[in-house]
Amino acid sequence: MASQYGNKLKVSLFGQSHSAAIGVVIDGLPAGLAVDLDELQRFLTRRAPGQGSHTTARREADVPEFLSGLVDGVTCGAPLAALIRNADVRSGDYDEIADIPRPSHADYTAQVKYQGFQDRAGGGHFSGRLTAPLCVAGGICLQLLRARGITVGAHIARIGSVEDRAYDPVAVSAEDFTRIAGHELPTLDEAASASMLAEIEAARVDNDSVGGVVECAVLGLPAGLGDPLFDGLDNRIARAIFGIPAVKGLEFGNGLVAAELRGSANNDAFYFDEAGAVRTRTNNSGGLNGGISNGMPLVLRVAFKPTPSIACEQESVNLRSGEPATLAIKGRHDPCIVPRAVPVVEAAAALALCDAFLEG
Repeated sequence: MASQYGNKLKVSLFGQSHSAAIGVVIDGLPAGLAVDLDELQRFLTRRAPGQGSHTTARREADVPEFLSGLVDGVTCGAPLAALIRNADVRSGDYDEIADIPRPSHADYTAQVKYQGFQDRAGGGHFSGRLTAPLCVAGGICLQLLRARGITVGAHIARIGSVEDRAYDPVAVSAEDFTRIAGHELPTLDEAASASMLAEIEAARVDNDSVGGVVECAVLGLPAGLGDPLFDGLDNRIARAIFGIPAVKGLEFGNGLVAAELRGSANNDAFYFDEAGAVRTRTNNSGGLNGGISNGMPLVLRVAFKPTPSIACEQESVNLRSGEPATLAIKGRHDPCIVPRAVPVVEAAAALALCDAFLEG
């Protein structure tokens, strides 16, 4: 399994949804970085399950145990290893579907690839549970970036048919990040948050689920970070983002909308600001030209599919008997994963940026 990421900063995730523990090994962190463990825990809590009717009822503390790499809270240059113990597991919930793949899950493809030896419980290594150790790595990277004047923040741009207002791609600020920190549903428009909760609740009552979009911005990136052709910042971020289960789309700046425009409308005109720095009047490129940062805010959006584990009756097949089958999925699942995915997007972006920053 390709559970590793990074060129200079190498991150490896391990564990399964219902294994004794999940965890991460990070190699390449510079020595001397003071890690604020309280801040890291607050970041992990934003992703943790069991925090309301809009999330799974599974309850996990998600408190990391650091086995190596930290001495008195400071990185020592050795690989940093951390694990998070799984406590609230109910593997029996998956016994009835051992031979019936859940629609739009990795059950069938994992069966084909690993010939039945994969861990099925909770989705095994394919589970969104693995985003917890990803957030350990990303949370540390966020602190490393902030020490260099780079900040990362995200909000819910859409859930179902309900939209939040977008970041101003030219003038997004750190205040936009701090103003929504700690909100149950981090949105720039408070009214949008209430409507999104109603959208999630309606899906839950119907034994269904709903997807959405997370918008993320990065401030303080210097111009010149990234490499053509396959190590551009967009390439690096894409690889990390698509490591998040349920991600189905990613765009930077105008993204797909750019295909509808003329060049005169999509191009970002350059100018010198009052300090003599090169800036652009618009930011349709999302802060990137040729995969390299241009000094403007880096803006990206990530699309998440609806949670495929739903209690509605669905059509499937029985792989053992070779007969058609139906199933209604039991167990504990998020009716919408988007609220908990917001810090995960921040973590994945920070991981990619740190790797590029340390390498270049």
